[in-house]
Amino acid sequence: MQTVVPMLSYEDGAAAIDWLCRAFGFREREGSRRVDEGRVTHAELDVGDGTVVFLASPTPDYESPRRHREGCEAAKRWSQAPWVIDGVLVRVLDVDRHRRRSQDEGAEMLSEIEETPFGRLYRAEDVEGHRWMFLEPT
Repeated sequence: MQTVVPMLSYEDGAAAIDWLCRAFGFREREGSRRVDEGRVTHAELDVGDGTVVFLASPTPDYESPRRHREGCEAAKRWSQAPWVIDGVLVRVLDVDRHRRRSQDEGAEMLSEIEETPFGRLYRAEDVEGHRWMFLEPT
């Protein structure tokens, strides 16, 4: 069993699920999606080897990181850094192919592929402004 499960909120959970599957190659776990009053209140995305990320649209009042920084000067400033402030690291088999796919689907690239002591990685922002790192371990 997975020890830590990332839980991310999205303004439009259904659209985010579709985009994350296309852009990042995730798969929605069959039967995991719960909908209440047209809002995804729970879904599970398999990010590989059985690892999951939970996703939901918690309330109609929720603002994504992207929208929040449009109206918040502090959030706008801290988001100018290309680093992952709050985000998720995902291990992938082929970081070059993964980056091309993500970019082709409209992910905002925050970095080129970098060589690190842990492997090759890049940083990207998803459709609602959540930040991700994708690492091909050495």
